[in-house]
Amino acid sequence: MSRSWGDPDVIRRILTGCQTWAVVGLSTNTDRAAYSVARFLQERGKRIVPIHPSAPTVHGEQGYASLADVPFGIDCVDVFVRSELAGPIAKEAVEAGAKAVWFQLGVVDPDAFAETTDAGLAMVMDRCPAIEWPRYFGRE
Repeated sequence: MSRSWGDPDVIRRILTGCQTWAVVGLSTNTDRAAYSVARFLQERGKRIVPIHPSAPTVHGEQGYASLADVPFGIDCVDVFVRSELAGPIAKEAVEAGAKAVWFQLGVVDPDAFAETTDAGLAMVMDRCPAIEWPRYFGRE
């Protein structure tokens, strides 16, 4: 594992600077990690945007089938899909003008990391914002 995938300065910058989080893979399934992590982010003042093929409304926020369908700016794209599907989503994040990409625990794609950071986006892989948050801001 590369330390740069979880650079503390990048993590802090994303957590503090990104207000609108597109959560790819977020559905109404309460058993999935995306559901609880999205709620966690929302409770900390972040706007969440569900991205899922069925485009459900989750936590009171309108869902969209893809990043390209979102009619407003996205700061961070938080990815809850298998590693083999994550690279194309990172490319979509670049095309959508996102500032950052966050691959969740277990989601690793070194090529996507290189391409995304080369495009100027901040990126974190194999981490969870709900786990990282207390390390930087304490328990609330």
